[in-house]
Amino acid sequence: MNEDKNSYKPDWTPEQHGDEFAIRVVKGVDAPFTPKERKHFKRKEFSNEELVEGVLANDRNRLAKTITLIESTSSIHQARAKDILASLLPHSGRSVRIGISGVPGAGKSTLIESLGMYLIGQGHKVAVLTVDPSSSISKGSILGDKTRMENLSRNPACFIRPSASGGTLGGVARKTRESITICEAAGYDVILVETVGVGQSEITVRSMVDFFLLVLISGGGDELQGMKKGVMEICDAILINKADGENRKKALLAKAEYSAALHYLYPATEGWESKAYTASALTGEGIPELWTVVEEFEKTTRSSGVFEKRRRTQNVEWVEFMIKDYLYDSFFRNSDIAGSFDQMRERLMNGEIIPSSAFDLLKEKWLHENKK
Repeated sequence: MNEDKNSYKPDWTPEQHGDEFAIRVVKGVDAPFTPKERKHFKRKEFSNEELVEGVLANDRNRLAKTITLIESTSSIHQARAKDILASLLPHSGRSVRIGISGVPGAGKSTLIESLGMYLIGQGHKVAVLTVDPSSSISKGSILGDKTRMENLSRNPACFIRPSASGGTLGGVARKTRESITICEAAGYDVILVETVGVGQSEITVRSMVDFFLLVLISGGGDELQGMKKGVMEICDAILINKADGENRKKALLAKAEYSAALHYLYPATEGWESKAYTASALTGEGIPELWTVVEEFEKTTRSSGVFEKRRRTQNVEWVEFMIKDYLYDSFFRNSDIAGSFDQMRERLMNGEIIPSSAFDLLKEKWLHENKK
C-alpha cells in the first residue's frame, strides 16, 4: 500500500459522518492530590475541646464523630470519651426521653417519623436512637429504619443514630445512654429510643427513658400474648396503631380491651395511670393527642417528684450495667478462662458436671487469675 498514512480513511466510514465517528479528548479536572500526597493524606482529627464545642453548637459532623468515639472499644478512645462526657454532662438532662417498643409489623418506624415530624412542626428538636443487641448484618434494621423515616432523616431538626451491636445488651445500653447525654447537650429536647430487639431489650430501654410507649395493632394473635403481658407491666401507655379505614373499629375495640387489662396491673410509674390510645401513623390522626399524653405525663411526674427520682435511680442502674458489662468482658477476654469454659461446656453437655459446680470452678479460676 503506497497511500499516505495521513490520508487513509477506513472504508466503513460514511462520507458525511457526524461526531459519533470521532474520537475526542476531553480535558478532565485536576486531581486534588498527587498519588504521593494522597498517601500521606489523613482525615482531620478533632481534639476533645473541638468535639465538645462542635456538639454544643450542634455541628452534626462533630456530633456523629463524638458518638463514634464513645462507641469505640479502644482504651485510648474510651479515655477521651470520659473527658468529653464529663464536659457535656452539665449541658444534658433537658429533654423528654421516650422509649418505643412494639410487635413486628406494628409500624414503629412510621410512627416515629410521624411523631417526629409533628414535634419538629411544634418547634422541637428530635433525636432518634435505637437499641439493637442483635447483629447489624443478619438481624438489625438500622438501614431499614432510616429508609422508612425518609422525611424525618432529611430534616435538619432531627438526628437519627442506630446503636452499634456491642455483643452484650449491657454494652449497647451503655452506648445508648451516653448517646442520649451527647444529643441532649447538642440541644435535642425530645429523645426517642426505639428498641429493635425483643425480650430483655424492653427492660433495658425502660431503664433509660422517662416515658415508655408500647405500640400494638389490633388482632395481633395469641402468639404475641406472652410478650404483651411482660411489656405491658412496664409501659406508661399503649398505642393501637393503624387505626384507619376498615381497621378503625377493630382498633377501638382493642383499645377498650387493653385499657381494661391495664386497669388491673400495678402502675409502671408511681402516680400515673397507664391507658390505651389509638392513632394512625399513616394519616397522622391521633399523633397530636399522643404528644398531649406525654406532656401530661411529664407535668404530673415532675410536680410529684417522680420524674427526677426516676432519673437519679437510672444513674445508679447505669453504673450497675457498666459493672456487669466490665466483669463479663474481663471474664471472657482472659484466654485461659475462655479455654476452661469451652472445656466445661463439653462436660456440661455430657452431663459430667452440674451447672453450679461448673460455675464454682470457673469462678475460682478467675479469682486466682486476678490475684496474679
